[in-house]
Amino acid sequence: MTDKSKKKFAIIGVGGYIAAKHLRAIKETGNELVASLDPSDSVGLIDQYFPDSDFFVEFERFDRHIDRLRRTGTNVDYVSICSPNYLHDSHIRFALRSGAHAICEKPLVLNPWNVEGLEEIQNEFGKHIYNILQLRLHPSIISLKEKIDKSPEDKLHEIDLTYITSRGNWYFISWKGDIEKSGGIATNIGIHFFDMLIWIFGGVKKNVIHLLEKNRASGYLELERAKIRWFLSLDYNDIPQSAKTAGNRTYRSIIIDKEEIEFSYGFDDLHTRSYVKILEGDGYGLREAKPAIETVYGIRNALPVGLKGDYHPLCKRTYK
Repeated sequence: MTDKSKKKFAIIGVGGYIAAKHLRAIKETGNELVASLDPSDSVGLIDQYFPDSDFFVEFERFDRHIDRLRRTGTNVDYVSICSPNYLHDSHIRFALRSGAHAICEKPLVLNPWNVEGLEEIQNEFGKHIYNILQLRLHPSIISLKEKIDKSPEDKLHEIDLTYITSRGNWYFISWKGDIEKSGGIATNIGIHFFDMLIWIFGGVKKNVIHLLEKNRASGYLELERAKIRWFLSLDYNDIPQSAKTAGNRTYRSIIIDKEEIEFSYGFDDLHTRSYVKILEGDGYGLREAKPAIETVYGIRNALPVGLKGDYHPLCKRTYK
């Protein structure tokens, strides 16, 4: 890729964990990072990818810099957004008003009606809003979708989804522990899986919650072609002993029709694959993101029914 063909990127939230995947994706697709923003100055990771990127800790100065670039003919083509969940909406709007496309981490926004507002601003400015839905690009998940697409349409698949990713006390002190800012556990860590399942098995017909706490949640989700019992947890104590013995602090399992789906590996380059699709004009946008946003919004605003109906086996062990 020649210098002239390089796209110019800016990134908001460069100090966060997920930002490293975006920096790598920008680098590996042969593009350039011209500006970075994070309220923390602990962002030395940038040096591994774009040491010449301008850096700001104040949004106002970052905004002024992006505007100056635009006025002097150096347009930013894309703004990558890795900020806290509750700021995504505002930062997406900033990107489009600055003449750039937006590439945003999940959840795109916290509430379904925010998607409708973004549709209006997308049409107004003629720029695209892309959401990173990387599990749709995982080879094992693609193979699963192809298998389900070929199965009888009237077959209702039985699924157990378990995702446990242990977090320390810091998590609950940070914005991630504030449901108003993160959307809670189902939004913050579950939306990846809900998006993937809806993509494969169709729209939501029933959404029942059995357990809803700050560090774990569980429920029953009925899709057009699947019945799903799901369990999410941030508590290390919920991890199976076999995983603990292996030294793991994260455990993921998807069992479909009594068969385990293996997808422990293959995550390393999914953001780069996502960027390739976006740069080709084929990224996932508002329409694709909305169903999962509606689902997790329903979860966090539901009244749990307790141990009624079809519930995940771990829900019984942890139910209080």
